[in-house]
Parts: sequence; structure tokens; C-alpha cells
Amino acid sequence: MLRVAGRRLFSVSQRSSTATSFVVSRDHTLSDGGADSASAPRSVPSADLSSFNSYQRSLIRGFSSQVLAQGNEIGFGSEVPATVEAVKTPNSKIVYDDHNHERYPPGDPSKRAFAYFVLSGGRFVYASVIRLLVLKLVVSMSASKDVLALASLEVDLGSIEPGTTVTVKWRGKPVFIRRRTEDDIKLANSVDVGSLRDPQEDSVRVKNPEWLVVVGVCTHLGCIPLPNAGDYGGWFCPCHGSHYDISGRIRKGPAPYNLEVPTYSFLEENKLLIG
Repeated sequence: MLRVAGRRLFSVSQRSSTATSFVVSRDHTLSDGGADSASAPRSVPSADLSSFNSYQRSLIRGFSSQVLAQGNEIGFGSEVPATVEAVKTPNSKIVYDDHNHERYPPGDPSKRAFAYFVLSGGRFVYASVIRLLVLKLVVSMSASKDVLALASLEVDLGSIEPGTTVTVKWRGKPVFIRRRTEDDIKLANSVDVGSLRDPQEDSVRVKNPEWLVVVGVCTHLGCIPLPNAGDYGGWFCPCHGSHYDISGRIRKGPAPYNLEVPTYSFLEENKLLIG
């Protein structure tokens, strides 16, 4: 940019000095011939003056394609690079500026196969690197082994006696596993579902009537209820007085919902998988 601006400035100064010398020489010639022909009117060639006047107007308007064209008509040399002149005065004859741009001859056809091999190999390497980065990103977003290990929990049910409750830890939360007796099952099924705050039948909350699995977090404010306590023989939260029955359903107190039932399945008769 600085080189082109310098060339333009130099071209303007050179053209202005040339045009001034042209006018001065023309006026001097006319004044010398006035002594011999005093009575004859002095005449100036209209073509030269019109060319000069048009050149002055083009300078006032700024650099454009007309400046280059008219400057060449009156004999001024152009200092504008060939590429700039080609942009301002487009024509069918393209002249490359070899001073700023070096043109290389076409390659050897015998080396074309090698060039294709190098280009294809480079693209294959680029694709492999991108694939590796994508795989690394996907793997980094997936769960680690320790998280996956905590996602599920196996519990041996053989050591749990009827009528007792065992608390295990799953995903940082306590889980109550209660082995219910026949009387507990009959009591859970004898409740009027329509009278419950969060109506649920006992059969919906268990997969095996003998085993009840619920998350040991009170649905009121997240406290841990006490097992085998309360007015209904299930769980009691001493923080705010919520009572749950033998099926983990809210029967009394401020808790709005029943105890949550996690996802679980029986792997064997005495093997439970939570999660």
C-alpha cells in the first residue's frame, strides 16, 4: 500500500511539472513571434489546450481510468504498477507485473504421480488427526469408570431377616430395603388409596411383595426418616413430623409425596441390582 501510494504521488508531481513546462514553453513561443506579426492574431492549437484542460479536470476528480488514458495520449509516462493499471483500465491484453509477482513454469508431468501421492497422504493424515480429536472429545464427555461403578449397586438379600430394614448407599443417597412379613403385606393392601395424599397402590411400588425398596430421603426437605417408626409402622421423619406407612407412602405430616422408588431388578432370588 505504501509503495503504491508513493508511486502515485511521484506520478502526480512529475505530470504536473511536465504540464507546467509545456504551458510555459507554449506561451514563450507565442511571445517571441509577436514582434514579427504584431497585427496578426495569436492562435493556440485547440487540441493541445483541450487535452491539457481535460487532464486538469481528471486530476481534480482523482485517480481514475481516464487519468491513465489521457496521460498516455499527451505523452506522459505512467509510474503506476501494471496490476493497478489493469484494474483501473481493464482490457483484453493482460500484462503481469513480474517485478512484484514471480511466475513459475508448470511442473514436470513425470512428477505428477508423486505430487498426487503427497497431497493424498497429507489429507489422510489430516482426517486421521481430526477423527482422533473427535474421539478424544467424546470419551472425555462420557462417564468415568468410578462413576459407572457407582451407577449400579448389587445387594445380597440372603442376610436380611423378615420384618427388618437394611440401609445401603447408592449414588450418595441412602436406600431402604425392607423384607416385609405377611402381615405387613396385608396391611399395605388394606389401605384406601383414595384417602392418600399421593395415591399409589402397593402393587405399583413393589416388584416382589416381600421386598420394598425406596430411597431414604424425605420428600419434604430432604431429611432421612427413621425406619420401623411412626404411627403407621413404616418410617418417621423427626425433623418435621412426616409419617410413612409400610409401603413408603405419606400418611401424615408436611411431606407432599411418597418415598421415591429407585430403578432396581432382581438378578437372582437373593440378589438385587439397584440402578
